Amino acid sequence: MQCSWKAVLLLALASIAIQYTAIRTFTAKSFHSCPIPSPVNCSLSQDADAADRLCDESPTFAYNLSRKTHVLILATTRSGSSFVGQLFNQHFDVFYLFEPLYHVQYTLIPKLTQSKSTTDRRVMLGASRDLLRSLYDCDLYFLENYIKPQPINHTTDRLFRRGASKALCSPPVCESLGAVDLHLEEGDCVKKCGTLNLTLATESCREHGHVAIKTVRVPEVSDLRALVEDPRLNLKVIQLVRDPRGILASRSETFRDTYRLWRIWDGTGRKPYNLDVTQLTTVCEDFWNSVSTGLNRPPWLKGKYMLVRYEDLARNPMKKTEEIYDFLGIPMDSNVERWIQNNTRGDRSSSKHKYGTVRNSAATAEKWRFRLSYEIVAFTQHACQQVLAQLGYRTASSEEELKNLSISLVEERDFLPFS
Repeated sequence: MQCSWKAVLLLALASIAIQYTAIRTFTAKSFHSCPIPSPVNCSLSQDADAADRLCDESPTFAYNLSRKTHVLILATTRSGSSFVGQLFNQHFDVFYLFEPLYHVQYTLIPKLTQSKSTTDRRVMLGASRDLLRSLYDCDLYFLENYIKPQPINHTTDRLFRRGASKALCSPPVCESLGAVDLHLEEGDCVKKCGTLNLTLATESCREHGHVAIKTVRVPEVSDLRALVEDPRLNLKVIQLVRDPRGILASRSETFRDTYRLWRIWDGTGRKPYNLDVTQLTTVCEDFWNSVSTGLNRPPWLKGKYMLVRYEDLARNPMKKTEEIYDFLGIPMDSNVERWIQNNTRGDRSSSKHKYGTVRNSAATAEKWRFRLSYEIVAFTQHACQQVLAQLGYRTASSEEELKNLSISLVEERDFLPFS
């Protein structure tokens, strides 16, 4: 019996969809049954008393109706998102999570880090929205559906980049810390704190006033519409963008194997025939689509969306951070100010770690101009000309102009939040 590759692909995608459907079926939360705290919803069930108990006993309403402001940092890889995440991670009243959607991606779509399939994308986004909704409700147990191997007694040592979250490396989640351990490096967190207890993490989350989550795994703000429109979440989106030329330069240096052909082009001056240009164009297309949605100011984004260019933040981190917190309506505390002062004037050695945040931020924003050949820059400018103009990034017309730092390639733009 012959079996075509199309049939095999369809079977694989059907299997992914079944996995996701099963997860949603067996882990459905009470607030899905009672989406609005109203007697009308509770009376829809044939068993009115049971439905009343479900709505009355559900902890979701008490938490979500408090009108706490929650934050989602919408970004792409190597756009400065780790830096922006720290602006919330350092705040004493913010419970910050670093890339929790990593687990969704690598459970539902293993080995497809940037899947181009429409079906894969739909499954991934549906699961991602469910997980985000649960995390903003401080239900960290929902993560257990995606962490492999499955946590035992709600404990795990497999949470992706746990050390990037200050709340997960501090009491009460981590009780083993002494006075000298108040500012743990990311790598030291797991060593000193041991396995993560998700029950303690859930309690810590509920003790904080706000939840902030960073993700590079949601392509566009329109993919978040269901969450933004949910009145229980009070979610605001910070979309971080960066010059695509800078993103390409950073990715080529950080992900050397994945971007090997770009580095060959940069080193030899010859463009490989099998170069995957979608590694660049997908970024530009997602930026264009998402930013266009935000700048068109649809009613559902009113008061919920702020566009931030990495270059503006790098040049004036304190001022831009104050603007972000003003938009969110959250007071910026001294811990954030102190972190900015200590982490935006790094020396050359401070940025060696590929995911580090200690660096000379202004110099880092311009470094790509010396990392890429002019041929690659010209190619990028042509492929991404729409989004470069949209975001206020100027093109360089020659090698000399590219290397001349006295000529700014970033226009002065004031992207006011949609309020």
